[in-house]
Amino acid sequence: MGSLQIDVLGASFAIKANEDEAYLKKMLGYYKKITDQLEKGGMMKNPLHISILAGIMLCDELYKEKSKNAKYSETLTDPDDQAEKLTIELIKKLDAAIQ
Repeated sequence: MGSLQIDVLGASFAIKANEDEAYLKKMLGYYKKITDQLEKGGMMKNPLHISILAGIMLCDELYKEKSKNAKYSETLTDPDDQAEKLTIELIKKLDAAIQ
């Protein structure tokens, strides 16, 4: 369990989480990078707007990654996939050899 002092966009507070402190710091650093980019872009000055847009950007990134992983998983479980067919054949041959 780790704790983290958060100082972002004029807000300051501490949290405790079921992750180690190094991981929490890494995630906060990534979030700060995004909020800093939005702030430096100059299009927004309101900290609440910046934090909301940063959250939306992170959700977008997560959603795209999950979609990629889902497509990859579908490819691996597709019965027409040549690699899967070869793997199944190898497993059958190994099972037969062991028995």
